[in-house]
Amino acid sequence: MKISYNWLKDYLKINIDADKLSEILTNCGLEVESVTKSESVKGGLKGLYIGQVISCKKHPNADKLTVTQVDIGKEELLTIVCGAPNVKEKQKVVVAPVGTTLYTYKGEEFPIKKVKIRGQESLGMICAEDEIGIGDSHDGIIVLPDTSRVGQPASEYYNIQEDVIYEIGLTPNRVDAASHIGTARDVAAVLNAEISDDLNLNKVVIPDVASFNPDNKSRFIDVIIEDKEACPRYSGLTISNVTVKESPEWLKFRLKSIGLKPINNIVDITNYVLHEMGQPLHAFDADKVKGDKIVVKKPVKETKFITLDEEEIELTGNDLMICNAEEPMCIAGVLGGIESGVNEGTSNIFLESAYFQPSSIRKTSKHHDIKTDASFRFERGTDPNITVFALKRAALMIKEIAGGTISSNIVDNYPSPVANNIISVKYEGIDSLIGKKIERRTIKNILTSLDIKILSENKNELELEIPAFKVDVYREADVIEEILRVYGYNNVEVPDKLVSSTVLTPKPDKELLQNTISDMLCANGFIEIMNNSLTKADYYNSTEEKKSAVNILNPLSQDLGVLRQNLVFGGLEVIAYNQNRKINDLKVFEFGNIYKINRNEKDKNPLKKYKERKQLSIFLCGKREPESWNSGQDEFNFYDLKGYILSIFEKLGIDITKIEVEEINDDLFATGLRFYYGEKLLANAGLLKGHYSKKFDIKENTWFAEIEWDLLIKYYGRKPLLFKEIPKFPEVRRDLALLIDKNINFAQIEQLAFKTERKLLKKVGLFDVYQDPAKIGKDKKSYAVFFILQDEKKTLTDKEIDKAMRSLTGIFEEKLGATIR
Repeated sequence: MKISYNWLKDYLKINIDADKLSEILTNCGLEVESVTKSESVKGGLKGLYIGQVISCKKHPNADKLTVTQVDIGKEELLTIVCGAPNVKEKQKVVVAPVGTTLYTYKGEEFPIKKVKIRGQESLGMICAEDEIGIGDSHDGIIVLPDTSRVGQPASEYYNIQEDVIYEIGLTPNRVDAASHIGTARDVAAVLNAEISDDLNLNKVVIPDVASFNPDNKSRFIDVIIEDKEACPRYSGLTISNVTVKESPEWLKFRLKSIGLKPINNIVDITNYVLHEMGQPLHAFDADKVKGDKIVVKKPVKETKFITLDEEEIELTGNDLMICNAEEPMCIAGVLGGIESGVNEGTSNIFLESAYFQPSSIRKTSKHHDIKTDASFRFERGTDPNITVFALKRAALMIKEIAGGTISSNIVDNYPSPVANNIISVKYEGIDSLIGKKIERRTIKNILTSLDIKILSENKNELELEIPAFKVDVYREADVIEEILRVYGYNNVEVPDKLVSSTVLTPKPDKELLQNTISDMLCANGFIEIMNNSLTKADYYNSTEEKKSAVNILNPLSQDLGVLRQNLVFGGLEVIAYNQNRKINDLKVFEFGNIYKINRNEKDKNPLKKYKERKQLSIFLCGKREPESWNSGQDEFNFYDLKGYILSIFEKLGIDITKIEVEEINDDLFATGLRFYYGEKLLANAGLLKGHYSKKFDIKENTWFAEIEWDLLIKYYGRKPLLFKEIPKFPEVRRDLALLIDKNINFAQIEQLAFKTERKLLKKVGLFDVYQDPAKIGKDKKSYAVFFILQDEKKTLTDKEIDKAMRSLTGIFEEKLGATIR
């Protein structure tokens, strides 16, 4: 948003340095992003003077050139070679001496230097209109009236206007300051906070509309609001016999200084009032309002409409439109139509001033991708109580600049007036939240300057009436923020001492554990990924998944329509993205929340309608090691994935001897295991089914694990991580070859071994698997298993070792039906 310093001073009589005002604006929440100088003519005609041609002689070496002597009020005359056909003696002209820089009508810079033209020295230039940027004519030099004063700076003669323009980064909640009057209000509040009594010293002066009075009632246009929710208020009037033409220079300069292109006097006035007080207006050609009727409604879906920019759009059925008796004329609060706009052939206008529901304008503007100054304000919330005032202001300006007569009373359709908020604010709350006791007089000065009315006061609190234009002030904390914003954050001193309370970090520290596991995985060559929790609804196609999906009511796009139910698809998107860029070997992990609807019919608590839990996902894809002459080309397999999962369990102090597994049989995994701790499922891991990889055009096998992070935290530290001395006595290894049924897995052997020999057994491992249907049977397999035995207090004897091994072989034979080979 751009604010003109000169324009601002129309409403607030101040004489502050431009840099100081920039500081005031930034400190009160209107951050100034840039400060630039604006001139009604680029360059400000600096260095140019009014001169008089004293003599003209034909150039001795050129038929079309003239050698002139020009007086610009200096001690010596300037010799200037001129090529203009209309140069004559005694003419008053505009002169650019050597050292001047001209800014042409086309925006080009042209420095004036001392030159020789056909052997004749020239010390300047006698200028044409286009050469100094005041017009586009190049027919000859500018010839001024004889009354022009020689030596007068051209900037004085042409009354060049200068201004300072502030580019303000307006936050979405501060639409109350999206105008010059709104900005002036904030500046006045800052200045008034520093004085004691007379707030009139820095009072915002509002334009006077007391002289408004309809000239006649010859042209009435009725207003009907069909959608009162989307349009709570609509005001309008007619002005007849106007003359649509170019705006006066002062108005064009005001608009151009803030980056607007002047159109014609009617449109320019509506834009002027918009940036003056923040109320968008729209002018219709009254003769194009069929049936002399304005209807505010939402036309049916797929209705065609051509905008003022000559773009045809198709209405959605939810777009609020300003229509006449037969057809739409304007997208309400966004953009006008090509048919009903004001042009040079217009003589009668209908002027609109309305208040539209912000959400309605925002949806329309976003859907059609149309952004305008009007939609910028309407979608953030304008003041519903100034529509008539803005209408009167614009009507009086139109009468003054474009002529015409106000030919109707104001039609004001406002069935349900918007009430101001009433808020009680305690002084104690102000002091507590700000961290400083501000003088009560200063607080009241600030509130009054912000147009917040003090209804009543006692020693403890204030009862306040908040104006409707303060769209973000609903609570006591909001009022305190307004006070602090104007008082100045920089005026709240840093205390001499730091008062703090002991904060007990919950145990275990979830963030610390997450960082620990992240560091461990990164140290093992993994890369952490982070995906959006919003994802495509198409990913969840099954009936069960659709019932569990948490849908977004107003999604930004179809690709962000639901909250994710797992971390699979985000990871596959990352793998596909990298493989499309020739990065095929990947080890990635992600910590993220997943979301589902709570399907528990017994739980009627609306706060528990949704379930959210945190998971850790791991993806392995491609080759285990980078391609090299001394490394193999083995791809990742299940045991790589299992190893990382068990490492995570061990790092978190979970006793892996108590982990039980079972094979997976579901729609996600082609093969894999579930990991249980007691009856709780800690993780699923395995090879993703081919159609998932195919969906993302991933050609390699993708190994995936989803770990229930919240459960891991719950079981954290169940097996304390102990440090002890290295044993002084040796360990002993014994091997067994077990012939067992095909459906028995190693985990069962391992668990049974530790349950049987609790004292001496330290480790169990599988080092060979043998299967041969012809020799050992099709339902059998042979496991070669090693056992590590150790007594930490003494050296084991053969007798003790044999006893332990007999116990193990006996239990294997009894429980598993194993045969010792």
